[in-house]
Amino acid sequence: MNKKILLVIFLLILFLTLVWSDTNNERTLSLEECIITTLENNLDVAVQVLNTEISDETVISAGEIFFPQLQLYYNQESTNSASFSWIESEGTYTEDTSTYQAVLSQLLPIGGRLQVTLLNYRNENNDRFQTINPLFYSNLRFTLTQPLLRDFGLRTTRREIIAAKYSRDISEENLKTFLMTTIYNVETAYWNLVYSMENLKAQQWSLDLARDLLEMNLKEVEVGMMAPIEISIAEAEVATREADILQAEADIHDNTDVLLTLLNLPQKEGEIRLRIIPKDKPSYEKVTISAEEALETAYVYRPDLNSLKTDVKSRKLDVSYARNQLLPNLNLEARYWSPGVSGTQILFRDGNPLTGEIVGTLPGGRADAFKDAFNFLYQNWSVAFTLDIPLNSIFSHAEYSRARLSLKQAELQVRSQEKTILQEIKSAVRAVDTEYKKVIAYKKARELAEINYRNEEKRWKVGLTTNYQVLLLQRDLAAARSAEIRAVIDYNLALAALNQAMGISLKQKNIVPAIYH
Repeated sequence: MNKKILLVIFLLILFLTLVWSDTNNERTLSLEECIITTLENNLDVAVQVLNTEISDETVISAGEIFFPQLQLYYNQESTNSASFSWIESEGTYTEDTSTYQAVLSQLLPIGGRLQVTLLNYRNENNDRFQTINPLFYSNLRFTLTQPLLRDFGLRTTRREIIAAKYSRDISEENLKTFLMTTIYNVETAYWNLVYSMENLKAQQWSLDLARDLLEMNLKEVEVGMMAPIEISIAEAEVATREADILQAEADIHDNTDVLLTLLNLPQKEGEIRLRIIPKDKPSYEKVTISAEEALETAYVYRPDLNSLKTDVKSRKLDVSYARNQLLPNLNLEARYWSPGVSGTQILFRDGNPLTGEIVGTLPGGRADAFKDAFNFLYQNWSVAFTLDIPLNSIFSHAEYSRARLSLKQAELQVRSQEKTILQEIKSAVRAVDTEYKKVIAYKKARELAEINYRNEEKRWKVGLTTNYQVLLLQRDLAAARSAEIRAVIDYNLALAALNQAMGISLKQKNIVPAIYH
């Protein structure tokens, strides 16, 4: 008795373990959850998102041309050489020099460059008859270089930035296109899985009817009310419907694999198959939209069309730049500088250095030279114009012609895509209308198939028809149920295709691509 109880408990635990394992291997998901999961986990989506992030960084990098540039320079030099003149020095001529320089440069919005240079150096040597030694020299210089023809203007200067922004916009539109395609693929996989599961139910229902009929036939043969040959007909039909069940189950596995590939769900180690149980059921609420309305919407929202339009803007920028490069290179260069000089002043007898007799010194340092420079004690300026006329800009317009041809090509691509969209919209609107009518027709066909089967079943019970006729109508009813389900699924897919054709899939799903980068 105890052994029997232990065996029952063991079997119960084993059963519960299997049930829990099977349940734990299932996930019930709605269509919205599948779409969100795919956008979060799908590797191809991640690749496209990285493309937009790279484009963002390119825009930032292009904008860095307006960052100021700072250059620092330092040089320390000591030289010794033989002296060949009594005026220079006796024996060996020595000189020590140290130079400091800082240059701050800024690109201007209209293409010019402003440069501020601060120079300071110290020179000490053993020259005779010097009046200042060591000598400190400073120079504060402002230099403006401005192109007046070629490379002049806001748009020309910011060309790389504008081009990078256009490229970023195109990348974002491409991301939208990819996301919409991914969403449509998820919807297709999801509804196909729903259909395969509903089709399995229809096939299982058909198989149950065939088995019930076979069981009743066996009983009637036992009591002699039916010929044994009727059994073989029913058995053949049961075998056929069992094969249909196998195919329906295979379809479920195939459609599940397609959806799982899109979802890219993490699976436990050793886990072979994760079952997806669709939460949503397809509906067939009628949606009415004219081709004109759909086309107008598509021209606004279609990301592939917007991408081509942005490319046209980019090509126009290239044409504008190429036209500018045909101009002569006329540059204005304006300089303003303020020098400052200081150092230890040497005093000679009678103020005459030729006497060679030093009677004293007046100290001076680097700060005094800086002070003179920043006080603009000595003001200097210059203005220069430089005209450079490359011969290739006179005799060859190849780059400009290439830019214009590229622009024309881009404009033709926009027109071609508009025609393609027109055809897609007309086809999508027509498909929605057709699929809805098919739903209504198949619904009516299924209702009539049910009536025919019930009537034939009643006739069979009173011996007015054959097994074959009943089995045939059972098969027709199962096919009608599957066809109705397929029609409803196709109608939902037609609506999804229409949304994709109009470019509003993301808008309807409240998906903002910006959240992904």
